[in-house]
Amino acid sequence: MVCCRGKNSTFVIRKFIRMDYLSILQARINKMKNLRIVDILKTGQVGTQITVKGWVRTRRGSKNVNFIALNDGSTIHNLQVVAEVELFGEELLKLINTGAAIGVTGKLVESAGSGQSFELQASALEVIGVSDPEKYPIQPKRHSLEFLREMAHLRPRTATFSAIFRMRHAMIFAIHNFFNERGFYNVHTPIITSSDAEGAGEMFRVSTLPAKDAPVDEDGNVDYSQDFFGKAANLTVSGQLEGELFAMALSRIYTFGPTFRAENSNTSRHLAEFWMIEPEVAFFDLQDNMDLAEEFLKYLIRYALDHCMDDLVFLSGRLAEEEKNKPADQRSMELIEKLRFVADNDFVRLTYTEAIEILKNSKQNKKGKFQYPITGYGTDLQSEHERFLVEVEFKKPVILTNYPKEIKAFYMRMDDNGKTVSAMDVLFPQIGEIIGGSQREERLELLERRMDEMNIPKEDMQWYLDTRRFGGCPHAGFGLGFERLLLFVTGMTNIRDVIPFARTPKNCEF
Repeated sequence: MVCCRGKNSTFVIRKFIRMDYLSILQARINKMKNLRIVDILKTGQVGTQITVKGWVRTRRGSKNVNFIALNDGSTIHNLQVVAEVELFGEELLKLINTGAAIGVTGKLVESAGSGQSFELQASALEVIGVSDPEKYPIQPKRHSLEFLREMAHLRPRTATFSAIFRMRHAMIFAIHNFFNERGFYNVHTPIITSSDAEGAGEMFRVSTLPAKDAPVDEDGNVDYSQDFFGKAANLTVSGQLEGELFAMALSRIYTFGPTFRAENSNTSRHLAEFWMIEPEVAFFDLQDNMDLAEEFLKYLIRYALDHCMDDLVFLSGRLAEEEKNKPADQRSMELIEKLRFVADNDFVRLTYTEAIEILKNSKQNKKGKFQYPITGYGTDLQSEHERFLVEVEFKKPVILTNYPKEIKAFYMRMDDNGKTVSAMDVLFPQIGEIIGGSQREERLELLERRMDEMNIPKEDMQWYLDTRRFGGCPHAGFGLGFERLLLFVTGMTNIRDVIPFARTPKNCEF
């Protein structure tokens, strides 16, 4: 029997002798709880009747039986559904194409196939949402990552991206868990702000003024006093400054939110919209800050190893397949080995000055193998230098400290020598800097002097300076770019592949 019901033309087919039995069975099916495939594969029992819903990855078969690979996004693994052609008929089975949403009820049996413990012997099939096989773009074959970026609305259905976004969730959960266990309070800092935390000026403007014929002042500049906020406003590049305010009241806080940078860069490491985790802690110095950063990163990586192993194994295999034609010395470290490399090693700590001497005297520098040669003190380190320290010199994660004040932000605490600031960068294999932070300058006079040196307008930052005027104290914090962390734990090489919808120059789709 074949029937069509509802505006979505939902097809149901069953072959039974008696209609009253069909009604009884349907009532039982409706009462059954829909199970997740991940739970079925972990705790399923042979012989039990279950109902499961998901999307078809593939369908193959013969004139007698069809095998359907079903996935509901809960795991990297598919559940194989066995559907007899005689029971369901070719008319229904032809609707079960890649991408279709279906519901299946049946008995869980031991699988005769390799790589799977169970399969589902179907007794009822429901096509919930059809998929046109001629038009569905995500076919069961290898697609390039470039192509899938253009299909960001469908790419989570692929094995690679479902694994990435499950891991993204796991890392979000682990981040909140880490801070909650240690007495930190989550603070929502503003997305719209009138300050520029980095002083770089690469910010997106927020305005309700007309695009054409905007009001101007006496000097011919746009008159933002007539704008919605009565002043120029932008999307934030960091929640740090506001986070410091709350650290001066709650002692331990962290922010976790979207940040924005209008940098016209189309590299594999840059996004215009990205997420940042920024803890700020009162009464912390630079050493405390380094301890927290190391503990934090190890916690997150161990969490991934403990809770995401199926996805990690898959992503490790994907990376190995992608790099199999590269020379051995150009291949990435195996993904799980790389994660354990970080989790199991104490981080090396050294000053910027010490690092410069190591780099300057290295064979790579002397033989001109660095793209950016190290000429001496004051050089702004590049990713190639950071990776050399981690992967070649120490073979461990590295924390660099005490950078020249000229290459760091105004809010970093001046060291006693007057030349360096109490900054730190955490460096990882294959990625370079993953965390940047510092002890903050709590001394009002020195902070104001640095703001003058770097042309930071003090009149617009009185609220920030008040934290130094009224009960100021030593404090420290850091920022972790969430997508950069995800690059590391997933083995992906392009930051656009670890965020659901990438925002980059000339690209604001979906």
